[in-house]
Amino acid sequence: MIRYAQASTIDHLVQILLLQQENLPKNLADEEKKLEGFLTVEHSLPLLKEMNDECGHIIALENEKVVAYALCMHPKYAESIEVLKPMFHEINKVVKEKDNYMVMGQICVAKSYRGKGIFRRLYETMKEKLPIGFDTIITEVDAENQRSINAHKTIGFTELKKYCSDGKDWLLITLS
Repeated sequence: MIRYAQASTIDHLVQILLLQQENLPKNLADEEKKLEGFLTVEHSLPLLKEMNDECGHIIALENEKVVAYALCMHPKYAESIEVLKPMFHEINKVVKEKDNYMVMGQICVAKSYRGKGIFRRLYETMKEKLPIGFDTIITEVDAENQRSINAHKTIGFTELKKYCSDGKDWLLITLS
């Protein structure tokens, strides 16, 4: 049985990083990236822990093994990850004078657990666990990651804007 919670141990964070490694483009064949999707950011344990201390990452556990996760990224980390800086700059253009959002920094479901509703439950749990005063989740998706775009649209994300950064096209999306 799958249990949803916020990451609360270093072991949870290490397991997130192991699952992340399995789904980075450098570790996937081109066809697999197209069919299964892929991750963009590779996190370090210290940064992942710091982000988790601010707002616990959402994890799906089966027998205490992390089988999926959604990273919570408080806007105060806007300058912490180089590849995400443009996303935060675009968010600031669209949501002026609004600071009640949490960025979903990355979502991943282990291959053998996909198609079982875990993606949706991660976001439902994230909404439930948002800090007081936060009511919106914002994220971005690589415009080439059609699997992720479709999954986000299916659960109610709407497009804030499209933009280009470093030669890549991105969709900035929101869930309220």
